[in-house]
Amino acid sequence: MSEQGASSVPADVTPVASASFEASDRHLRRTVPFQSLLFLSMGAIIGSGWLFGSLKAAAVAGPAAVLSWAVGGVFVICISLAWAEIAGMIPRTGAIVRYPSLTHGAYTGWIMGWAYWLSAASVPTIEAEAVVTYLGGRWPQADFVTKVQGQQVLAWPNGILFGLGLMLLFFVLNFFGVRLLSEWNRWFTWWKIVVPVLTFCFLFAAFKGVNYGGPGGFAPMGVAPIFQALATSGVIFAYLGFRQALDYGGEAKNPQRDIPLATIGSIVIAMVIYVLLQIAFIGALNWHAAGLQPYQWAKLAGSPWAAGPLYNALTAANLGALAAFGTVLLIDAGISPSGTGWIYLGTSTRVFYGLSVPGWLPAVFQRMNPWGIPWPSVVGALVVGCVFFVPAPSWYILVGFITSTTVLTYIMGGVALPVLRRFAPDMPRPFRLGAAWFWAPVGFLAALMIVYWSGFSTLDNVFAAVMVGLPLFAWFFAWGRGWADRRLLVVLGVVFLAAWIYVNHMGGWTLNAGSKVLPGSWSFPIYDVAFSAAVLFFCIGLWALCNQEGRRHVQRSAWLIFLILATFPLSYWGEYGPLPNPALGFPWGTLVEVGVGIVAYVWGAFSGFATEELKEIVSAAGQRIGSGPLPLAPRAPAPSGQSAG
Repeated sequence: MSEQGASSVPADVTPVASASFEASDRHLRRTVPFQSLLFLSMGAIIGSGWLFGSLKAAAVAGPAAVLSWAVGGVFVICISLAWAEIAGMIPRTGAIVRYPSLTHGAYTGWIMGWAYWLSAASVPTIEAEAVVTYLGGRWPQADFVTKVQGQQVLAWPNGILFGLGLMLLFFVLNFFGVRLLSEWNRWFTWWKIVVPVLTFCFLFAAFKGVNYGGPGGFAPMGVAPIFQALATSGVIFAYLGFRQALDYGGEAKNPQRDIPLATIGSIVIAMVIYVLLQIAFIGALNWHAAGLQPYQWAKLAGSPWAAGPLYNALTAANLGALAAFGTVLLIDAGISPSGTGWIYLGTSTRVFYGLSVPGWLPAVFQRMNPWGIPWPSVVGALVVGCVFFVPAPSWYILVGFITSTTVLTYIMGGVALPVLRRFAPDMPRPFRLGAAWFWAPVGFLAALMIVYWSGFSTLDNVFAAVMVGLPLFAWFFAWGRGWADRRLLVVLGVVFLAAWIYVNHMGGWTLNAGSKVLPGSWSFPIYDVAFSAAVLFFCIGLWALCNQEGRRHVQRSAWLIFLILATFPLSYWGEYGPLPNPALGFPWGTLVEVGVGIVAYVWGAFSGFATEELKEIVSAAGQRIGSGPLPLAPRAPAPSGQSAG
């Protein structure tokens, strides 16, 4: 190996063997059938989002919120198409954090893995918070919740201890095996499907078509809020669970067939339920009971109905059957989020496991208990999830962060697919995406636009949280691979952390829940330049310190760094930023972001390469490593009859 640009490496460093990528999954038990995969995704999708999302989306977009749910479902389907081929081709547990490193190297893999870890580890917490908050709102004498600056948060000790107790329940269900998890989840998922279906059926009994008229008609807030509602109202958050079938890929009985079917099927089922719920909720709105004048859409979020919108809509109808079903809905407010919480604790476990396989975390996280579960990963997921109660003891604080951080990782499916088509052309593909030259970039752009529509105040926190993990890559992975001298890597990471703290403190937006910059902060142009300079300093410094192999991995991530740093100022100056008169109003900000995305997609597709881990997988399958051109343009159908892409 060439040692250009690197100092000597301590003799006690043992480089991580790429063979661990393949060998690690051999210890997992392939016991999960198709129905369990489908129900794992459905159980994760139908959580707390549907209980609150209908009202929040209506408050942002009015009756046009119906389109938000439909567009959201279509966008997620577009995103999932590329992932379905990849997961069917290379089924792996902890899939989402492992695929990026296969096609774009370790540095890209770490950034995406860290982002997904941030979101996955906090989902069990937000679902536990949803249960405690909803029940605490119905029975205030229990002292589960309190208000801080007008926002409901879990109270100490009752609320926090109740939430921790739910986390322990999630832990037990995961610790004793994925079969126990899937069996319990099957029955609870039936409940979680039936209750929303019955809810919109009952709400239609109180349907009033006049709610779809009024000033401004169907879209009283305009077109832009329809897209804003995707990211800010819990719409996309309510779809996030579709990736469960991917994360449990290494434990599926028939992964090549079942993973694509379970992934896409769960989205379609959820989309039908969510759209009908939104239609029924708007039709059942009783403005007088909500304490509002008719058509005051924007004030719904601050109305008394916000604590339990569907329950209040049922009871306000003054029909005996509807009020009786409201009790069932209260029970579901405990069951649905809890079901999602225990599934996502399992997902967080697989993320820990997936991060340990390439050496980003210690190999101890791969140790199995007698039930075939990586038990240190379960413990780690529990501990980290509980820690999130400290800075964010509220569903409303966590929801935007989780949505945007998770969706940021979605972009990798579209950009990884053409790379795998190039370097693993002969690998078996039970689901081969037709017209992949079209659908791969469409899925990439769909994910990117959801991120952009999240708005600047959310993205500032997301990008800051993602970038703060960069030094960990230098301190553990780069040094562990023997790419550079550890002492220099430690200094680089410490300097970056100091700069990160100073820049984000002076920027005035990070950890700021408001929509205005804190007094005494820098102007945005100064903050943006300083933020970008700090990130580029670390990336260039890491490249300079590493040997030839390390430099290749860092260099092949340049497209991702460009995408993040270019999106950041656009989110400020665009239609979803904090400015009352944005320089890039709708649709110009969105169109510029699409242009940035196209550049990043082409750059990212050409940046992919045949990593050692990918070569190992292709070799183990008895196939060849390809080297042809990227499939970025349509071609004739393959002779075998498979769909061309």
